[in-house]
Amino acid sequence: MVNTEAFIERAVERIKREVKGRAIIAVSGGVDSSVCAMLAYRAIGDLLTPIYIDTGLMRAGETERIRETFKEIGLEIIDAKERFLENLKGITDPEEKRKTIGETFIRIFEEEARKREIRYLIQGTIYPDRIESEGGIKSHHNVGGLPLRIEFERIIEPIDELYKDEVREVARKLKLPTEISERMPFPGPGLAVRIIGEVTEEKLDAVRRANTIVEEELLESYKPWQTFAALLERGTGVKGDVRVHGWIIAVRAVTSRDGMTAEVLQLPWETLQRIESRITREIPNVTRVLYDLTPKPPATIEFE
Repeated sequence: MVNTEAFIERAVERIKREVKGRAIIAVSGGVDSSVCAMLAYRAIGDLLTPIYIDTGLMRAGETERIRETFKEIGLEIIDAKERFLENLKGITDPEEKRKTIGETFIRIFEEEARKREIRYLIQGTIYPDRIESEGGIKSHHNVGGLPLRIEFERIIEPIDELYKDEVREVARKLKLPTEISERMPFPGPGLAVRIIGEVTEEKLDAVRRANTIVEEELLESYKPWQTFAALLERGTGVKGDVRVHGWIIAVRAVTSRDGMTAEVLQLPWETLQRIESRITREIPNVTRVLYDLTPKPPATIEFE
């Protein structure tokens, strides 16, 4: 386990050394970017510009929650929902999807930096992101998903040597609120990697609503390390004596320490039945619900 006090001192000094002037911090609302924001603020104070990009790929109520949580540090919110959906149109390959999202993110940050004459970007890359991207498992949007040509003079990643559990330790040492330090992981590309194939408004609506139901049923009662819903493809079903070709939703719930490996939660049959019933009843265009029993490895936690 990391020595949190020593790490905080080292990270603050690193930011001071590498940032020569003002910097943008990419805020997502998760523990990784929140820790980076705290470290960066200690290092450069008011020279820091925190920016959150609303991709339209977030969970229900996510942008509003982030706006409220970070309102005191002058968080700027960029509405880029239409831009992300347009750029993702027609893309079905998981790697191309991740790289498209990564490039869209960086281009928006570059545009915001040009307006302010800022040359540095700080982001919350952690060690597993780098391992999976460099190892060819999958490109994280903030590592392997970045384009080769980037306008920033430097991208600073103060916590890129930490695992997720170590980031949480640092968050607690920094006295971040529990809802941030213990927050369940959420992928940078958002719900796009919980949709197999092309991302559309209809798919986003279905998976977002299903995800809300899964979190409501499992978060408090079972305390999973991560749980969510993913949208697979279409399957035939019957609703109201009418044949329906609706979406198939997969439910995922795992335990883990650092995200590098994961075991599946053994949920009671009654809980699984309740989740299935709610999803198929409350979301008209869903006809089938599955529970994913695959650990990591051989599967990854996210579907894409």
